[in-house]
Amino acid sequence: MSHRPVAILGAGLVTSVGLTAAACGCAFRAKLTNPCETRFIDSSGAWIMAHQVDLAPPRSGLGKLAGMAALAIDEALCELDRVQWRRMPMLLCVAEPERPGRLAGLDERLPMQIQQELGTAFAPGSALLPLGRVGVAVALAKAREMLRADEIPGVLIVGIDSLLSWETLGPCERDDRLLTESNANGFMPGEGAGALWVGRAEGPAPRLWCSGIGLGREPAPINSGEPLRAEGLTQAIKACLADAGRQMHELDFRITDLSGEQYYFKEASLALTRTLRTGKETFDLWHPAECTGETGAASGVAVVVAAQEACRKGYAPGPRVLAHWSGDGGQRAAVVLEFRGGA
Repeated sequence: MSHRPVAILGAGLVTSVGLTAAACGCAFRAKLTNPCETRFIDSSGAWIMAHQVDLAPPRSGLGKLAGMAALAIDEALCELDRVQWRRMPMLLCVAEPERPGRLAGLDERLPMQIQQELGTAFAPGSALLPLGRVGVAVALAKAREMLRADEIPGVLIVGIDSLLSWETLGPCERDDRLLTESNANGFMPGEGAGALWVGRAEGPAPRLWCSGIGLGREPAPINSGEPLRAEGLTQAIKACLADAGRQMHELDFRITDLSGEQYYFKEASLALTRTLRTGKETFDLWHPAECTGETGAASGVAVVVAAQEACRKGYAPGPRVLAHWSGDGGQRAAVVLEFRGGA
């Protein structure tokens, strides 16, 4: 193992199937889903279905993003004295700059609105990571470096996103990427927010550890027209395995951000054939987006929460998990998660 692992000390998650990590975990286990009609129609005249988060009172735009994030952060940090929150940097993962329909003022205003919602301010060193689905993996790598140098009570990682605007849905529908009555090769849009309190992996308490992180870039991203060989995801998986000191066959199951598009399922299959060198009888593939829809930058936390809840409650196939994510622009990320006690 080339780096000291980091531990997930607390987690919060807000999606269309639950407003807490525990509720979402139950929904993931039962494969519950909660789509509803939006106010938008596709090119065939049918209502576009989506996974929407219901807040009381109803909110929209940056206000809704901030409200969802505040709920997730409150849950993730519920065991930490609020006085300590100010000593903790926040790494905020949001949509990529090139994502259609990205809200105006997202980078400048959202961090401040979240802090106003919570009535606190986070520590210097806080940063915005506009990397979409791979953002949480990059944040875990950054948090690991921050924890090595600083005496802080941890690092707060927040992922938040919403695809529920016509400025986002329109281009996706025109590119035949939405799941509709006339297109089975697509995703159902969603929204959500998640938060992870990560700290040093120590102490006897059973926890989910992130023991390996790997990044890559795919030269044939979706809609590029180039032949897909899963080179970027393979690179990311090999890097995270080397970082964790593990072989692919030692892991027990996989959890990913797959949300319905055949391109990404094919990529996951190709990457598996290029990294698994010892046969396994089963190697389950879980994808929480079947319950939440495509949640963009929030999908990173959803994957980690799915792993944590399964391991904590004893229904996981084993304690070692491969998690991976793929961005539309070619970014790829993978991490090894292990449920165990302290060193």
